[in-house]
Amino acid sequence: MSIQVQAITRRFLYNGVTLPDIPGHEAREVRDIYSAQFPELLSADIEAGEVRNGVQEITFKRAVGVKG
Repeated sequence: MSIQVQAITRRFLYNGVTLPDIPGHEAREVRDIYSAQFPELLSADIEAGEVRNGVQEITFKRAVGVKG
C-alpha cells in the first residue's frame, strides 16, 4: 500500500462571495487581510468545512450579538 499526497485547495466564503486564497497564511490571517475590504470580518467566526475532492471550504460568519 502506498501513500498518496494530494494538495488541498482552500476556498474562502463570506456573505455569498468567494474570496481568493492567500497562500502561506492561516485562515485567521486571511480573515484579517480581507477585513480591510469587509470591516465586519474583524469579529467574524471561522468555520472550516470538510475536505471534499481536494477542496476545503472555509466560511467567515458574522458574529451575531446585541449592540449596546
